[in-house]
Amino acid sequence: LGLCCRDGTGVPQDDREAARLFRRAANKGNAEAQCELGHRYASGRGMPQDDDEAARLYRRAAEQGNPLAQYDLGQCYGQGRGVPKDDREAVHLYSLVAEQGHAEALFNLGVLCEEGRGVPTDDREAARFYGLAADQ
Repeated sequence: LGLCCRDGTGVPQDDREAARLFRRAANKGNAEAQCELGHRYASGRGMPQDDDEAARLYRRAAEQGNPLAQYDLGQCYGQGRGVPKDDREAVHLYSLVAEQGHAEALFNLGVLCEEGRGVPTDDREAARFYGLAADQ
């Protein structure tokens, strides 16, 4: 129902109601709802913007193996949003998702390899990641 409220599918679109419903499911341990609620905190859609809470929710969902949350938490670490900036942790999280063929994670790994952020600079490895991302 949270997704329906978020998108206005079959019900009027309502960001606050979507956030309320996502929060209810997130509190019960639903990883997808934790990730959706994290997006809401990150963007301020339907609630006050809060990077710390977004990162906390992404972490809860990522620990359950949710690939979108792993990617989003990698973004948080790469940008220092809601957590201290840590390129090594971003590489770790992107690698988890890249194994599943996530194009953006593969691309970001290419950037980090090219720039030597979190890993030694490696243009060959960067090119490999860019190629894998392009193939997705």
